[in-house]
Amino acid sequence: MMTEAPQVATADALRSAPDEFQTACKKIVISHAINELYGSRVFDEPAIALAPTPYAKWLVCRVAMEEYGHHWRFFELGREMGIAAERMLPEKTSKQPLNIFQLPLESWEQFCVIKAIGDLAEILQVEDLIHCSFIPLRNLARMTMPEERFHSEFGVEMCEDAIAKGGAKAKAQLQRYVDQLFPEMMKFFGAADSKNNAIYRKWGIKKRTNEDMRADYVRRAREVVEGRFGLRLPAVH
Repeated sequence: MMTEAPQVATADALRSAPDEFQTACKKIVISHAINELYGSRVFDEPAIALAPTPYAKWLVCRVAMEEYGHHWRFFELGREMGIAAERMLPEKTSKQPLNIFQLPLESWEQFCVIKAIGDLAEILQVEDLIHCSFIPLRNLARMTMPEERFHSEFGVEMCEDAIAKGGAKAKAQLQRYVDQLFPEMMKFFGAADSKNNAIYRKWGIKKRTNEDMRADYVRRAREVVEGRFGLRLPAVH
């Protein structure tokens, strides 16, 4: 599926690349800029007030700071690429954020599940860009990856802490949130026959199909939910 993809070194050089390649890179940058900002607003920043201890609040403050920073990095790259600012801001564009951001934030435990298995999906998305043929996007992905891994592991460790302290009651609560979130995460990876994904792979912007990424996500989520939490990963179709 993938052609001999060009290696585009700068945002200025992108302007001389084929139109299809330019459009594909811009779609990815716009999507990340919008969703990083939206997630920061509806989950990360509000969770600071829900965190049960000063230590937890400190960690969530770090998570929120880094997520806002991710938005800003994509936003700045987008402007260098010639993308209008309003196309990368949720309140100024018609582009809808990811479906998971429609979930109302109810509790600290729910937030920890969102970080544990929600941000795990983001890790896979960023992983698929670390060899991207558009070098500025590749560099941004490599810069972002350690922070995304921290956010997910933070969620995992906080869920494990809740289980250690709360026992069966905490496990039942976390199971409810896993059952709520995990089916929604299946939509995160897009359609199996996605034309956008085919174009991304054609130009070496991404490496894997949506189905490959979804299957990998299910495997990794099972390792977390069943292997580390001792809970059940719900079946999805």
